[in-house]
Amino acid sequence: MRYALTGTIISSPLGDLWAEASDRGLRRLMFGPPPENSICADHVLWGPLIRQLEDYWAGRLRSFSLPLDMMGSPFQKKVWDSLLLIPWGKTVTYSEQAKQIGDQRAVRAVAAANGRNPLAIVVPCHRVIGSDGSLTGYAGGLERKQALLEHEGWAQRGQLRMDL
Repeated sequence: MRYALTGTIISSPLGDLWAEASDRGLRRLMFGPPPENSICADHVLWGPLIRQLEDYWAGRLRSFSLPLDMMGSPFQKKVWDSLLLIPWGKTVTYSEQAKQIGDQRAVRAVAAANGRNPLAIVVPCHRVIGSDGSLTGYAGGLERKQALLEHEGWAQRGQLRMDL
């Protein structure tokens, strides 16, 4: 069954975000311009999403409470669900995340699923780092990943390394 998608552009301190929702929930939140053939229209989620993002940037919100409509394989959804368990200001390695979902040998598959996370910030794949503490792989760019972690206070503990 196909669901009608509508989108909107939301300004953020790290650049514009493209948000897309179906009648089931938020489907996409990504940095950058909308994909080709996207339709901008009102949606019941835009108000709550914008308020929650504003609260996130103000440091008042540490996890989002929005209906999500993530499209992916069962494995990807399992990986994305595990991202929702990583608390604000904390990080895990890809290896720790693979172990958390029950397959410690699936580190590369976990990393690939994180790279396909359709919901930046809301599903916090930015909280997953390399085993040596380095920042690796973020669809929004490593500078944004670093900025998100710094916003959440993680880098203030002297743990952040960015290998560009």
